[in-house]
Amino acid sequence: MGVLWKHRKEMGNLLTEERHRRILSLVEANHSISVLELTELLDTSESTIRRDLAVLDSEGRLIKVRGGAVISGSEYATKDDAVVLRQGMNMEEKRIIAKYAASLIEPDDFVYLDAGTTTGSVIDFLDEKRAVFVTNASDHARRLSEKGYTVYLLGGEYKAVTEAVVGEEAVENLARYNFTKGFWGANGAHPINGFSTPEVREAILKEKAMERCDKCYVLCDSSKFSRISCVTFAPFTGATVITTRAPKEGYSKFTNIVEVEK
Repeated sequence: MGVLWKHRKEMGNLLTEERHRRILSLVEANHSISVLELTELLDTSESTIRRDLAVLDSEGRLIKVRGGAVISGSEYATKDDAVVLRQGMNMEEKRIIAKYAASLIEPDDFVYLDAGTTTGSVIDFLDEKRAVFVTNASDHARRLSEKGYTVYLLGGEYKAVTEAVVGEEAVENLARYNFTKGFWGANGAHPINGFSTPEVREAILKEKAMERCDKCYVLCDSSKFSRISCVTFAPFTGATVITTRAPKEGYSKFTNIVEVEK
C-alpha cells in the first residue's frame, strides 16, 4: 500500500511539473495568456490553473494577474495584452498616478484621454465638471458621459484587444482639435527609445494627438521603465512622465519626471 501511494504521489508531481512547463511555454510564446485559454489548451480545471499560476508567480517564473498571467522579466513588449489582463497589474500604482493626473485638470480644459487602463483610472478621480474630453476609447467615453461630462469619441477602426479606436479616420478627426492637456499610456518608456507601443496604428494616433496638445503627460507605472515596444510614438522628453517611482540609473538626469507620493 505504501509503495502504491508513493508511486501515485510521484506521478502526480510529474503531471504538475509537466503542466507548469507547458504553462510557462505558452506564456513565453504569447507574452500573456488568460486562465480560460489555459483551461482549454491544457484540458484542466480553472481552479487547478489558478493554483498553478499562484505557484509559478511565487517562484518568480511569471506574473499572475487578474484573469491570467504575463511573462516575467521581459524587456521587450511586442504585443498588446488584453485589457482584462492589464487591469489587474500594478493596480495601486495606477490609482495613485491617475489621482494625481486628475488633479491637473482645470476649469475649461479641453482634454485628450488616450485609451488604456491607467488613463481610464483618471475618470474615477475627476471632479472638474467644466472640462471637455476627447478620447479614442469607447469605455472611457461611456464612463465620462455617465459622469455628466461632454465627451467626443473619435471615429475609426475599433481594436478589441485594447478597446481603442485607431486608423486613418481617427487621425483625420484629430486635425480639428487643439487640446490644452492630454494623457497617454505607453507599453514602454525608455531613455533612448522613448515612449513606445506594439501596434503602428495606435502609435500614429498617439503621435498625432500629442502634436495637437499644449501639455502632454504620459502615465507610467514603474514596470514600464526601460521597456521597449515595437513602435516609438514620442521621445522620452516629449511629455511629462507621471509615475510613483522611476529608476535612478539612466533616468536621474531627466527633469520631466514627476514622482507622485502615496
